[in-house]
Amino acid sequence: MAEGRLRGQPMRFPTRTQVAIIGAGPAGLLLGQMLHKAGIDAVILEQRSADYVLGRIRAGVIEQTTAALLDRASVGARMRAEGLVHHGFSLCVDGERQRIDLSRLTGGKIVTVYGQTEITRDLMQARAEAGLVTVYEAENVTPLHFDTAKPILRFEANGATHELACEVIAGCDGFHGICRASVPPSAISLYEKIYPFGWLGLLADVPPVDHELIYVRHPRGFALCSMRSKTRSRYYLQCDLNDSAANWSDEAFWAELRRRLDPAAAAALTTGPSLEKSIAPLRSFVAEPLRFGRLFLAGDAAHIVPPTGAKGLNLAASDVHYLLEALTGFFRTGQDAALAHYSPRALARIWKAERFSWWFTSLMHRFDGAESAFDERLRGAELAYLMQSEAAQASLAENYVGLAF
Repeated sequence: MAEGRLRGQPMRFPTRTQVAIIGAGPAGLLLGQMLHKAGIDAVILEQRSADYVLGRIRAGVIEQTTAALLDRASVGARMRAEGLVHHGFSLCVDGERQRIDLSRLTGGKIVTVYGQTEITRDLMQARAEAGLVTVYEAENVTPLHFDTAKPILRFEANGATHELACEVIAGCDGFHGICRASVPPSAISLYEKIYPFGWLGLLADVPPVDHELIYVRHPRGFALCSMRSKTRSRYYLQCDLNDSAANWSDEAFWAELRRRLDPAAAAALTTGPSLEKSIAPLRSFVAEPLRFGRLFLAGDAAHIVPPTGAKGLNLAASDVHYLLEALTGFFRTGQDAALAHYSPRALARIWKAERFSWWFTSLMHRFDGAESAFDERLRGAELAYLMQSEAAQASLAENYVGLAF
């Protein structure tokens, strides 16, 4: 139905559903797919067009738990066929590289590199094939009466105002979405840390410099060598928050990246014209609680992590796991008690991922005067310990591959 609208055909808008999902990013689409598999009706409303959603450039290091959830949702086949399985990654500290053997240190666990855009595409296709309703370009979406048993979503589309009655609202509409903003300030606590630097990212159709990711700690700043496929690479440089991507030519980016890499990686680096270049700020953020009557927050609406630990998409998937359990229990029993477990269970895992992402970010970046000389010396000691201690590397590996649900 929603796909018909993309082809210019008239769109009929539903007036009732069991679960109304706001946001057609990975969290909303995955929740919708899992609810469909469980026999629970869900309608998704998305402010942007489908093309806009697919145009977002995002990372894609997938934990085993996330991959298993995609398999359960019957959307994992292309990921399994095309994703790049990684058994480890490298830390490069001041020109010295140390491989972190994820599989050996975690009893066989791995991660899979598969772009978030591709996951979104797979979920969109599955939803379209099942004939499920996604309303794209739904404007002024407003959640109403979510403190009662009869919530309503009001929205505008095709020049008219519509209402969607439901039993539950899932707010998967991102950090700037309407759902968290609709909660009374007295009912929610917000925890946030803003980092004093950003990441300048460059996407290029060049082979990766290595078959695994390389995380770089260098006196000139952090760098990350990652990939989307065997022929498309994504590279990042720590930069000033007030910098602009327009200030960086491709040649300047590649030259700075080479300066921060170890000699072997610098010699192996293949350069080429950028497909996309942008600067992203880094923040840590958590909202508590995640339930407000019949309104639930998930994904970036509930939390943000710096990208250093590759937890953003994976945390959204774990939210879906816990919210699915709560909703299936609710619709099976009809008891609100089933919904009470979502927020504390999801938050317990969220804060562990926040801790890891904060720790890894703090360890690998320069803070340029924001910390004391004592703090800098401590970081140096911790890096030396991590590079030399298998126990420390095992802790890093356990968190990087993802903690169990």
